[in-house]
Amino acid sequence: MSLLTIDRSATRAAAPTPAVRPRTAGAAASAAPRRSRTGNAVAMIAGLVCLAVLAAGSLVVGVADLDANVLLNSRLPRTIALVLSGSALAVSGQIMQLLTRNVFVEPSTAGTMEFATAGLLVSALFFPGAPVVVKMIFGAVAALLGTALFLRILAVVPLRDMLVTPLVGMMLGGVVSAGVTFVAYRMDLVQSLSSWTTGDFSAVLAGRYELLWIAGALTVLAALLADRFTVAGMGEAFTTNLGLNHRRTVMIGMSVVAVVSATVVVTVGALPFLGLVVPNIVRNTIGDNCRRAVPWVALLGAAFVLVCDLVSRMVIHPFEMPIGTVMGVTGAIAFLVILLRGRR
Repeated sequence: MSLLTIDRSATRAAAPTPAVRPRTAGAAASAAPRRSRTGNAVAMIAGLVCLAVLAAGSLVVGVADLDANVLLNSRLPRTIALVLSGSALAVSGQIMQLLTRNVFVEPSTAGTMEFATAGLLVSALFFPGAPVVVKMIFGAVAALLGTALFLRILAVVPLRDMLVTPLVGMMLGGVVSAGVTFVAYRMDLVQSLSSWTTGDFSAVLAGRYELLWIAGALTVLAALLADRFTVAGMGEAFTTNLGLNHRRTVMIGMSVVAVVSATVVVTVGALPFLGLVVPNIVRNTIGDNCRRAVPWVALLGAAFVLVCDLVSRMVIHPFEMPIGTVMGVTGAIAFLVILLRGRR
């Protein structure tokens, strides 16, 4: 009897006090988010430093000797245009992927870019002397209509595989591109069409890139509405149950994508696969938290365009290769890798 009593008392003495455990676990749980936030802040600062280094390289690299005139009228506008267009198109791709619930969708795989080019062609045919803002409006309206048509087709076509969605968008864009090319040949507008379909920053000068600030402002708006786009991507019923207008949110998101696409196309031409590759890289790295991912998507999009532009300027120096060619090759390879990983 005494041995049993001694054994029980020893067991109680060896067991940890219940009050100690919650305090220890709570301290660890509160410390983990602080470490995570600190790590994210350090990583973002490092990313911004890398972006600043790439921007400085963009300012220095070139054929002409660097002086105040070249810096203010050519190099600085070009670098700003690269950053704005890269971040805006990357975030637009993320918005489209959220709203269509497909990681293989972006403006160049949904026909949005091709419809924007068609709108610019209509503007050149009927209003050849119109200012650039009017051309952008034509391109944005056409891009919005084309994106709505794409979503309508997706609602009708049975989607048994995720790859069907980008294939539908590519076929739709191919049909529109063929029609635009035919009309451009008949109306002697092939040179204008080439400037819209091939991304090229060599002609960016002070006074010819300022429309891209609109794309930059829309990128900030998309970051502020990231949670709404995430909820809208979960379906109309789920969105309505949370008290959010699904149709209005989708319209806002697609309007942002259309205006950004038209602005970039009319200013520097099409930049393929940017909105596809960058959001998927960020998603595979930090997860699906949209609010956390948007700054990284914008940062990596700008850095990706800066790197491709530096390659296009140095690979056949002192001549320059269109950045659309470099991005097309790089983006196509990355797209194939993402497709293969998605299939697995």
